[in-house]
Amino acid sequence: MNLLKAKEKLQSFFIEDIGERDVSTSWLKDETTTVDVIAKQSGTLAGIELLSLGYELLDEKADVTVYKSDGDRLNEGELLARMKGPAASILQGERVLLNLIQRMSGVATATAQAIADLNDPEIRISDTRKTTPGLRMFEKYAVRCGGGANHRYGLYDAVMIKDNHIDTCGGSIHTAVQRVKATVGPLVKIEVETRDEQEVMDAVAAQVDVIMFDNAPPDVVRHWQSHVPKTIKTEASGGISPDTLPGYSGCGVDFISLGYVTHSAQALDISMTHMKEEAYHVFA
Repeated sequence: MNLLKAKEKLQSFFIEDIGERDVSTSWLKDETTTVDVIAKQSGTLAGIELLSLGYELLDEKADVTVYKSDGDRLNEGELLARMKGPAASILQGERVLLNLIQRMSGVATATAQAIADLNDPEIRISDTRKTTPGLRMFEKYAVRCGGGANHRYGLYDAVMIKDNHIDTCGGSIHTAVQRVKATVGPLVKIEVETRDEQEVMDAVAAQVDVIMFDNAPPDVVRHWQSHVPKTIKTEASGGISPDTLPGYSGCGVDFISLGYVTHSAQALDISMTHMKEEAYHVFA
C-alpha cells in the first residue's frame, strides 16, 4: 500500500469526521487512556498498519503497539493492537480507523474464503474495478492480504476491450485491437472480453495478451480454453458467485476475477475497548 497516498486519504477522512472541532471531546483536557483493538469474530486481518499512520497524523503523543500483521488469520477475542495517549485524540480517530480496518478485513476475509472455495492452486483469484469510490487502494490492498491478486487498478494501467468497445468498432475484435495497438505503448497489456466461441478465436488471432471468458459456465470455459495457446493468459469473469465458484476448479484459466469480494464483502466485527476497573467498555 502506498503510505503517502494512504496518509493523504486518512487526512481527508479525519477532516470529514472532525470538521472544525470534535465537540464530543472538547471537555477533555489532560486525560489519558489505554484502548485495545479486539477481534469480535474470526477472519483475515487487513489495514492494521493504518492505526500507526492515523494516530501519527492526529497526535504524535499517541503510542500504538500492534500485535498482529495484515494477512493474519484472526480468532474471536484476539488482541490486535493497543493505543495509549491523550484520550481526546484517540477517541477522535477511533471511528474512521475502525471503519477502514473493519471494511478491509471483510474484503480480505471474503477473498481468503473464495480461494478456499475454489480449491485450485493453479488459478488465482483477483478483484475487479467494482470497488467503493474513494476506497479502491485500501480494498485492493485488502484483496492481497487475503491471498488474492489485483486486476488493473483503473482505466490507466491496462487495456480492457469490452463488448461496448467492440460494438463501437462494428463488432470487429481485430479492428479494435489494431486501433489500440496503434495508440498505446508496447508495455501496456491488452485484454479482450469474449462472449462466444468465435470471439475467442478472433481474440487469439489478434494476438492479445489476455482473453476474458465473460459470463461462461465452467463447461464452456473448459471448451473455450482449448482454443487458446499458452502464450495468452485467460480469465473467467461475470456471474460467478460463492455458490458457483467451486465448479470452476480445474477449468484451466489463469485467474478468476470476482466483484463480490469487494462490493459485497461484509465488514469484520472489530472493536476498540477501553479498560476501566478491569472490565471492557466498548466505545459507541
